[in-house]
Amino acid sequence: MSSKRKITVAYGDGIGPEIMKATLNILEAAGAQLEYDVIEIGEQVYLKGISSGMEPSAFDSLRETKVFLKSPITTPQGGGFKSLNVTTRTSFGLYANVRPCKSFSPFIQTHFPETDMVIIRENEEDLYAGIEHRQTQEVVQSLKLISRPGSEKIIRYAFEYAKKNGRQKVTCMTKDNIMKLADGLFHKTFDEIAKEYPDIKADHKIIDIGTALIADRPEMFDVVVTLNLYGDIISDVAAQVTGSVGLGGSANVGEEVAMFEAIHGSAPDIAGMDLANPSGLLNGAIMMLVHIGQPEVAEKVANAWMKTLEDGIHTGDIYQEELSTKKVGTQEFAAAVIERMGQKPEKMTPASFNTEDTEPMNIFVTDKPKQDKKLIGVDVFVDWNESGRDPQVLGETLRKANAAGLQLTLITNRGIKVFPGGMKESFCTDHWRCRFQNAEQSEISPAQILDLLKQIGDLGLEFIQVANLYSFDGVRGYSLAQGE
Repeated sequence: MSSKRKITVAYGDGIGPEIMKATLNILEAAGAQLEYDVIEIGEQVYLKGISSGMEPSAFDSLRETKVFLKSPITTPQGGGFKSLNVTTRTSFGLYANVRPCKSFSPFIQTHFPETDMVIIRENEEDLYAGIEHRQTQEVVQSLKLISRPGSEKIIRYAFEYAKKNGRQKVTCMTKDNIMKLADGLFHKTFDEIAKEYPDIKADHKIIDIGTALIADRPEMFDVVVTLNLYGDIISDVAAQVTGSVGLGGSANVGEEVAMFEAIHGSAPDIAGMDLANPSGLLNGAIMMLVHIGQPEVAEKVANAWMKTLEDGIHTGDIYQEELSTKKVGTQEFAAAVIERMGQKPEKMTPASFNTEDTEPMNIFVTDKPKQDKKLIGVDVFVDWNESGRDPQVLGETLRKANAAGLQLTLITNRGIKVFPGGMKESFCTDHWRCRFQNAEQSEISPAQILDLLKQIGDLGLEFIQVANLYSFDGVRGYSLAQGE
C-alpha cells in the first residue's frame, strides 16, 4: 500500500472527540494508509442555524473522499433539526445499513455466547421518509413508502454479502400478514431473488416472532435482511443480547459513498471524563478498512482488540470483577490495543477477512415488464365531526354524490368499515375514508373524480386527501377495509 487513502472524519459531540482520537491512534499504529479531511458536524453546526447539522463544505468532502468515519453527535432539543444520519443516508444513497452482532464470550458477559449474526437494514425508505401530515383535529398520518427497486437492492446486497463472507443463510423479516402490499412487496421480492442463490438457505419470519427469537435464540440467525424501521429496532436488540450496544459498529453503504460509525449515542453525561469505550467506533473503522481495500490492517486491529478483551483490559461499561484484570479509561484502552498489535486472541476465533476476493458485489435492479394499469376507483378522505359522528348520517349524505356512476361503496374510520353495516361499538374519529367506485368496479376517468370532488364540496363536506385506486394487470392494487 504505497499511497494513502483520503477519508472524511468527523469528531462529533459528547464523547465523540475522545473515542475518535483513540480510534485513529489505533489505526495509525496498525499501519493503516489513511489521510484525513476533518469536518465539523453536529450540535455547533445545528446552533449556527443549519438544520441538517452539516455545512455545505462537509457534503463536498464526502463527494470527494466517498468514505466517512463519523463519531456520534448531539442533536439540540426542540423542533426544526433534521436527523444528520437520515440526511446523510438519503443524500448520498446509503441504502444498506450493515450491523454485525457477535458475542465475545466469556470476556463480554452474555447469555448467548454462540451469537454471530449480521443485520442488513434498508436505509432510505419506509416510515423514515418522514412524510407526515396532520389532517384533522384528531388524526395525523405517516406514509410508509416501499419500492420494488429499493427492496431489490437491499435484498440482493444481503445475499451478495452472505456469499462474499461465507455466510450460510439469509432470513427476511416483515409484517406482511398485516401490510400485505407494502411488506408483501418486500417478501415477494425476497423470494424471487433467493432463487438466484441456491447455495444460500433462505427463510422468512414475521417481524414480531423474529424479534422475540433474536432476544431468545439469536444463535439461530446468520444474515437478517429487513425494512428500515424493523431493522433499526432489531439491530439494537441483537447488539444488546451479545453483551453491549457500546461495542457495536455500523456501516452505511451506497453505490459510491459509505459511512462508518458506532451505533451508540454521544453520551454527553460522561463527555471529557475519559470513561467512554471506543470499541463501537473502532469496530466501525475495521469495517471501513475492509471496504477501502485494507483487510490486512483490519485483521491486525480486530485481533489486537480481541486480545485486549481476553487479557481483561476493560473500560467501565464492560468491567466484571470476576473476569476483568484492569479497569481503564478511553485512551489507556487504546494504548492497550496498540501494545497488542500483531498478536491474536487465544480463546476467541481470530479475525480473518478475505484478502483475495476483490470483486465488487453484484448489486443491480431488474427491469420489470410494464403492467396494464387502470384507474378503477378513488378513496376520498374527509374531515367530518358532526351529528355525533354517526357513519349512517355521513354515508347517506355522500350517497347523494354520483359522478357518471361513480358512487359511494363504503366508509372506514381508522381502517375499520363503519358504513354500510358497521358495528355500533366501533369508535370513530373525525377522519373518514370514503371509497367510490362504479357498480362493475371497471375503469373510470380522472374527469369523474374531479366531478365527484366538486359534488362532495357542494354537499358541504371538506375533503382532505384523495388516493386513486388502481388495478395492475387486473390485480387489485389497494387494501381492503377491515370488516369488508
